[in-house]
Amino acid sequence: MCHSIVVRTQRVVMPHITVKLWPGKSEEQKKQYAERIVEEAIKIMGSAETSLSVAFEEISPDDWKDRVYTPEIVKHWDELYKKPGYQM
Repeated sequence: MCHSIVVRTQRVVMPHITVKLWPGKSEEQKKQYAERIVEEAIKIMGSAETSLSVAFEEISPDDWKDRVYTPEIVKHWDELYKKPGYQM
């Protein structure tokens, strides 16, 4: 008699991290920042390196208030783990 055992593993794919910033940082700065984010996510969140992704979205200073500050900071103030030290 032959028995098969099926082992199911949960596939964890997370997190995807988007950093929004003003234009002007070099590709090397963004690469180093992404590497540090990944290192910390592995240590703190227990993510596998292969599960992580990091993107940078450059937002012009003229668009920051309408595209980031109001919709993502002000409207979600109570959900922020780190609040900014500026107001617009």
